[in-house]
Amino acid sequence: MDVINNKRYSRFEILMPDGEVATLEYRWLKGSMVLMHTVVPAPGRGKGIGSKLVKYVLDHAREQGLKVIVYCPFVTEYMKRHPEYNDLVDAQGK
Repeated sequence: MDVINNKRYSRFEILMPDGEVATLEYRWLKGSMVLMHTVVPAPGRGKGIGSKLVKYVLDHAREQGLKVIVYCPFVTEYMKRHPEYNDLVDAQGK
């Protein structure tokens, strides 16, 4: 499953085999990517799809030299389990 950045809708997406779409919505604030909300449709839950999406977005932010502001509880929990991404957090953004 590939992750795409749907800039039109400000969200990263994974098209699941059943045709549903898992998403991580973002916004911009003073040059930082604000991670708003992650949604994985019921058939995809518990299969690592949400974690794959978050990892991709955080890796993308690192590659682009971006900081992140996290509002999404799922991303917050992911980052607690993966502190190697803590350097991406915009300390002034929240």
